[in-house]
Amino acid sequence: MSGIRPQKDGWEARARIGVVVPHADVGPESEFQAIAPDDVFVHGSRVHFGAMRPGGEMDPKIPHDPVRAFVEAPHIDQAVELLAASPLDVIALGFTSSAYVLGADGEKELFDRLAAYTRGLPLTGTTVAAVAGFTALGARRIALVNPPWFDDELSALGADYFTKQGFEVIHHGPCGLPSNQKLITPEALAEWIRSTVAEHRPDAVLVAGNGIRAVGVIDALEQETGMAVLTANQVLFWHALHLAGAAEAARSVTGYGRLFTAEPAGGAA
Repeated sequence: MSGIRPQKDGWEARARIGVVVPHADVGPESEFQAIAPDDVFVHGSRVHFGAMRPGGEMDPKIPHDPVRAFVEAPHIDQAVELLAASPLDVIALGFTSSAYVLGADGEKELFDRLAAYTRGLPLTGTTVAAVAGFTALGARRIALVNPPWFDDELSALGADYFTKQGFEVIHHGPCGLPSNQKLITPEALAEWIRSTVAEHRPDAVLVAGNGIRAVGVIDALEQETGMAVLTANQVLFWHALHLAGAAEAARSVTGYGRLFTAEPAGGAA
């Protein structure tokens, strides 16, 4: 026996989460890994998104045609299939606006279609995870804070999505911050929520859009306002952990919201 004591090498995973993201977006992977326990690993796959340019640049308001095209065959199907070929435990779709455009029925059709490519791995998405998160927390009156690059029509589609899932959407809209991923700071986002959303006294708020920098202010906002704070990447990661059979890993997460003390209905809704 050599007596070698190997260093940590990334193979000692309790769970491996695959995430499909727009080609020029680093937000979902960055925030997943920030939240993740040391033995949970994140693996990404990319799909071209026509509203993004190299370096993550976008128009001030993203058009809806590229949003819909992002989830059309064959590109996202191929990305999911390639990702599912790896020894993962779950696959997450790190994109919110397509669910807004498709609506709940269209989103279900998308998931049914992609199931043919997942190799039996569970699949989740931001809005599906948010419904599970609100339900797990007992939240019925909710507010939606959408990225500044969502227009009013897209924001209204988001409100309609959650209304049809049985929630009372008491406030929604694009946040009044610079429409540039690199210019949105945690401090500015927190101030917007304090000044514009908290007065409506929702049970919970969802900061939608996986490309908006948000997870760093969850804990502070919950402590200050008393409302539950969900963000696109936080709730997607939480749901993915439970679907991966890693509830213990989810419960070990601290500092990213009370959501991690809750479990989806049935353990992995």
